[in-house]
Amino acid sequence: MLLAAAVLGASALLHLRDPHRSGTWGFCPWLLLTGTFCPGCGGLRAAHDLTNLDLRAAASSNLLFVTSLPLLVLWWGRSTVDRWRGVVRAGDPRRPLVLTALVLGVAVCFAVLRNTGAGAWLAP
Repeated sequence: MLLAAAVLGASALLHLRDPHRSGTWGFCPWLLLTGTFCPGCGGLRAAHDLTNLDLRAAASSNLLFVTSLPLLVLWWGRSTVDRWRGVVRAGDPRRPLVLTALVLGVAVCFAVLRNTGAGAWLAP
């Protein structure tokens, strides 16, 4: 419940204060230090665009963020329903490690690709 309230509050703030205007939410430290885009660059703009129901602009800002949201919502919804029902799922103890490695691998590949000529269309 607390997470839902935090997401709703952050979404409201992003809707009201447009991150498309330079510096309104600060600057990406990775971009300032390296001159390259990190996997999260454009994420605030994408979230702002989603609060305006502009899926095309959101995907243009950060495709990784936009495509990961349905997966996160499904996972969050499933875990919430399980908790309400008192369901405890037996899981493989290696699963968190595998998922972490997968997420980090995808993020690194996305960051590398968006900073190459072939992936320039992924840049925010």
